[in-house]
Amino acid sequence: MPSRAFLLAFLVSLRLTAATLPADFTETLLAKGIVRPTAMALAPDGRIFVCEQTGALRVVKDGKLLPQPFVTVPVFTEGERGLLGVTVDPDFPRTPHVYVYYTATKPVVHNRVSRFTASGDRAAHGSETAILDLPQLAKPIHNGGAMHFGPDGHLYIAVGENAVPENAQNLGNPLGKILRIRKDGSIPSDNPFSGRAIWAYGLRNPFSFAFQPGTGRMFINDVGRKDWEEINEGEAGANYGWPVTEGPTNDPAYRAPLYAYRHGPTPTTGCAISGGAFYDPAEAQFPSEYLGAYFFADFCSGWIRRLDPATKTAHAFATDIGGPIGLQVGDDGSLYYLAYEDGTISRIDYTGDPAPRITAQPEDLKVTLGAAATFAVGASGAPPLLYQWRRNGVDLPGATGASYTLARAEESATLEVTVSNDHGSATSDPATLTVVTDQPPVPRITAPAPGLLYQGGQTIAYAGDASDPEDGPLSSLTWRIDFHHAEHFHPFVPEASGAEGSFTVPTIGETSSDVWFRIHLTARDSAGLTGTAFVDVLPQKVLLTFLTDPPGLQILLDGTPRTTPFTEEAVVGLLRTIGADEPVSWSDGGAAVHEITTPAADTTYTAVFQPTGTRHGLMATYFDDRNLSQPVLTRIDPNVDFQWGQGSPAPGIGRDTFSAVWTGKIEARVTGQHTFLVRADNGARLWIDGKLLQNRGTVQLEAGKRYDLRLEYFENRGAAMAQLLWSAPGLRRQVVPESRLTP
Repeated sequence: MPSRAFLLAFLVSLRLTAATLPADFTETLLAKGIVRPTAMALAPDGRIFVCEQTGALRVVKDGKLLPQPFVTVPVFTEGERGLLGVTVDPDFPRTPHVYVYYTATKPVVHNRVSRFTASGDRAAHGSETAILDLPQLAKPIHNGGAMHFGPDGHLYIAVGENAVPENAQNLGNPLGKILRIRKDGSIPSDNPFSGRAIWAYGLRNPFSFAFQPGTGRMFINDVGRKDWEEINEGEAGANYGWPVTEGPTNDPAYRAPLYAYRHGPTPTTGCAISGGAFYDPAEAQFPSEYLGAYFFADFCSGWIRRLDPATKTAHAFATDIGGPIGLQVGDDGSLYYLAYEDGTISRIDYTGDPAPRITAQPEDLKVTLGAAATFAVGASGAPPLLYQWRRNGVDLPGATGASYTLARAEESATLEVTVSNDHGSATSDPATLTVVTDQPPVPRITAPAPGLLYQGGQTIAYAGDASDPEDGPLSSLTWRIDFHHAEHFHPFVPEASGAEGSFTVPTIGETSSDVWFRIHLTARDSAGLTGTAFVDVLPQKVLLTFLTDPPGLQILLDGTPRTTPFTEEAVVGLLRTIGADEPVSWSDGGAAVHEITTPAADTTYTAVFQPTGTRHGLMATYFDDRNLSQPVLTRIDPNVDFQWGQGSPAPGIGRDTFSAVWTGKIEARVTGQHTFLVRADNGARLWIDGKLLQNRGTVQLEAGKRYDLRLEYFENRGAAMAQLLWSAPGLRRQVVPESRLTP
């Protein structure tokens, strides 16, 4: 975390005030209740992975914070240590790897980069692979932690100098550096310092950095000591000068910052640069002056500014943010920011009325005489957008949509379109229509045969041929395989040439049964005409049923708690993880938590729960009303740490019409005044040893002694959450752990 962040570690507030933004920009709160967030990563499938300094990697999915972490790693959290960085594989989720940077406790306190395999919204059990272990830490600050994959496919890692300034200039250790490694942790042969992971050095605490899409340009944010904050241009082998120099410099021995700003309390100064992101999304929504800009944040001053890399001038953007600590730009053109003090993720969108802008140009076409030809354009701007297509400079009557189809092409021509609204107009590049007398080729997929069903781990061979009326048999064949999931798809195999090939279906990854592969074959003849065919390969599916003895208890499926009994459709051959948080024996003979390969026949798995001397957790009763009068569900909850978002605790309970009560015993870990805090978006009341604390209060407890606990929760409307936290002498604020609760 930035050098001043740990001073605010105990000042995490519950305020959820909106940032102050320029006109025509709006902010949407996506998630709250994140405990000491440090970093986030936007996955291509829309999920957001966010680090909690205390070790939990949380997931925001479909606009809500999931109640169960993706994974929780054991961390040392003194000062700025903890879970500090996250990124996903560039081919995620087809390659379902998630990388984290955290402060490990064994064999000594040090920072580690590990890779986990995603199985649904949880990490597959036992999937951690440590790919980089850094030296033992000497001090609790300046850890860095940011990670991104570069355009070369290698993993770049920012590492602080651990408050030992001489580390930054020492090429004998990796601290105060930008590191570059392969996905497996090995060192690329073209690194600037042979045999070393070091890619650039002379940095103090490079807490964040970013690559510019398209150009691959890299900006590194280095947190300064007392005078300057820096934005540095990333360059292999560069020395940025710390601790010899800080801020602007004319010393030719060091790479001067591209931009620097001073420490101070003004709207343009700060004390800890803490986030950075280029605005070059796949679909831009901000006005044109934002394209190519670099957003950066200051943790202390609570602002986000934008830098024009060409002029090296910065402009105000957002203020009044509670500790901005991470920035990301989504493919949707939104700016996402992570706020440490508020414990929130928010999205900034542009809602102004810009003039039209062409986002996708119409493409050149070559068609056979008499065939249809369709041209399309992509455009953004304030609605309504009006379109007018022209052929050879002449308006086409009735051609007023985003696409234009010429039903019968008779001669070559040039087409373009003008898009307009009340704020202006934009004209596309011209697209050339070439009409030839040749006939298009006819491709034919000979394998796999229609109706083939696949299993996880299966190798699927494909083959085909093509003929052309003029050229005869063709050899110019191109294949593409896409993986479809519900209403979207991911490229699975890059385009490949040849008459045949094969691919292997993964055994890990997407666990939904609403999936399939589509195999495309495109043939091209000597005239440049193309023909395309495709075949779909569907999965073989079975039904998996899960039961418990006694009935109605929770198990874990792919790390997600599920209340039995339930039945789920599954793809044969995929690896799944089943387990429970308590001692159980499974009907298939597996361990309490183990992997299964989805069998080829409908199967029932039963978890038999073992009696235990002491059961931990709280007795929870959920009511389908707001006044604790219509009980629907009773169960043992391990603790009170729930982020239901727009959902509810269980089926049959209305999302805006429920209440809950937890009862049991709480055992103090230490003797002294204990401060309890209930985080709840609506109403809550807490009693400890018969004393009403409402949602916050203190009570004297004795170590090892158990006290009565009762917590009531009332959900009214909007997003739902409930957390029970405590702190005491020598005990930092944390969710009351399961081990200290008994029903």
